[in-house]
Amino acid sequence: MKLSIVIVNYNVEFFLEQCLYSVRRSLQGIDGEVFVVDNNSVDGSLKMLAKKFPEVKVIANKENVGFSRANNQAIRISTGEYVLLLNPDTVVEDDTFAKCIAFMDSHPDAGGLGVKMVDGKGNFLPESKRGLPTPAAAFYKMFGIAKLFPHNKRFAHYYMGHLSNEETNEVEILAGAFMLMRRETLDKVGLLDETFFMYGEDIDLSYRITQGGYKNYYFPETRIIHYKGESTKKTSVNYVLVFYKAMEIFAKKHFGQKRAFWFSFFINLAIYFKAFLALVSQFFHKIAIPFLDAVLGYAGLVVISYYWGKMTVYEGVGSYPMILFALVLPAYIFIWLISTYFAGGYDKPYNIGKAVLGVATGSVFVLVLYALLPESLRFSRALILFGTLWLALEMTMTRLIGVWMGKESFMSKRNAKKRFILIGSPDEAQRVEALIQSTSIKPDFIGLVSSDTNETPEGFIGRISQVPDIITIYKITEIIFCSKDVPHQVIIDKMVEWHASNVDYKIAPEDSLSIIGSNSINTRGDLYTVDIKAIDTVANRRNKRLLDVILSVFSIVFWLPLIFVVKKPWRFLKDAVLVLIGKRTWVGYCKADKEIQKLPKIRRGIYDPSTPIEKLGTENDTEFYNQLNLLYARDYTVWKDAEIFFTSLRADIH
Repeated sequence: MKLSIVIVNYNVEFFLEQCLYSVRRSLQGIDGEVFVVDNNSVDGSLKMLAKKFPEVKVIANKENVGFSRANNQAIRISTGEYVLLLNPDTVVEDDTFAKCIAFMDSHPDAGGLGVKMVDGKGNFLPESKRGLPTPAAAFYKMFGIAKLFPHNKRFAHYYMGHLSNEETNEVEILAGAFMLMRRETLDKVGLLDETFFMYGEDIDLSYRITQGGYKNYYFPETRIIHYKGESTKKTSVNYVLVFYKAMEIFAKKHFGQKRAFWFSFFINLAIYFKAFLALVSQFFHKIAIPFLDAVLGYAGLVVISYYWGKMTVYEGVGSYPMILFALVLPAYIFIWLISTYFAGGYDKPYNIGKAVLGVATGSVFVLVLYALLPESLRFSRALILFGTLWLALEMTMTRLIGVWMGKESFMSKRNAKKRFILIGSPDEAQRVEALIQSTSIKPDFIGLVSSDTNETPEGFIGRISQVPDIITIYKITEIIFCSKDVPHQVIIDKMVEWHASNVDYKIAPEDSLSIIGSNSINTRGDLYTVDIKAIDTVANRRNKRLLDVILSVFSIVFWLPLIFVVKKPWRFLKDAVLVLIGKRTWVGYCKADKEIQKLPKIRRGIYDPSTPIEKLGTENDTEFYNQLNLLYARDYTVWKDAEIFFTSLRADIH
């Protein structure tokens, strides 16, 4: 056996599927084996493996045993001359394994090998070649000095910035995403240290390889796509704690006591510093716009109230009392912001229409509150009108400024629509087009581009060689490659070549119902599948819960009148309470095979979309219920829930 490939998977089914398709292609002509160690995933990964990759040797753990231990499980039973540790969120070129093995065969001093990695937009990933994280190197990286001098041998040692990205070089540390090692090397230096649960184990093993008398090489003659960060976000506090603690474990293990002390000192200093920055970043990321709306909204209302009172109500001899500014106006602002939240005005990307709708709806509640307030707290209704106009204007202006500044969190007419081109053969491109049309995506344009450089089939807008012009003419925002027709090295070539066009890239694996891509380290990756459902959006989940609460309160308040007409009043009351406390939902899925469909999880329903139509003789039609669930989840609206609730309630009345 020449090559053993080990992939550790944890709830990234679609990335794993795409990875294995590329591995299968790259293994052609090589005597190899593939292991997938699953760390107790619940996303259907094991079923996918059994169905689509029967040749893969699967180790299914009943718990998440961590990266190091999972890899070691497979390494111990593998038989290859070389062992490759490969991340599931990667795509290898069709000749990657052949080139890497040839290099290792011709360099007997090589104990480990890493390759050139690019992200989901074709950007070079600096961790493709890394240096040993000595206290100095770690300090320069953690405090940003390495970024100021990215090619300095001393300051940029962590990513070995002084070495060319295009030349083969000896390096100190290999990236765990693609770590090819000689079997005899592992036999000599040992396997992954299971003290490291996640992060740091690649640094530790790379260091032990060099200590064992072997060399680690950076080999840019082949490339992989590494989507990066699919399981963790590197701006999270949890990542900061886990990653830097792993560095501390490494220092204590390999450095002398004095060096380890200073390394630990700087590491702990960095942990608290980075954790603080992460917390601040997360806080402002979530509340920046609502906070800005609150501050500007309140400031504007204060100014308006002051001058309106002086000019009209008090005619220059006084102003509104302090209670207006201290209590009433903050209450108004709070209602407007909450209403905007429930209207979806704070969902990203921010939408001006939803924000204005939220303000308008909030004004209705403000007027209701105004009517309920005692006379001493009822100030001019004109302030509510002015407040409505000011909040609507303020929210419009802040969002337009966000669009003008090019912030991704803001929506404009220009970037609201997706404009695709699909590159592949006629059959595959049309299959992927149908896949996109079956999702909840509403594309503004889909153009088919031939992967053949010589012919343009009927119905296609051009060939792959014409894509730069097609991007400009058709204002394309996203390119999808059909990997069945376009080799992975061509995909990576084109991602790098068209990088200046600033489009997004995705890959549609053969015989798959998924289209996968990821644009940066901080995104989980846009995932287009037939299983994308409208019910899984943040806004719809929030609105569904809000409707549940409203209907439950309605049911409890009017339960006494309903007791005389509802067939099972006590059961109805119990259901209302269960929904109110979040144990159930009023409308859930039908009793069908949700495992196969991979529908987004929602609470078990009191009613379901089939309740009003169960008398049609479909009680045992599983396919019918599966289709009903799909339509309900994909085309979900809160009004659909309300309709099903009242229709079902009428059916329960004597």
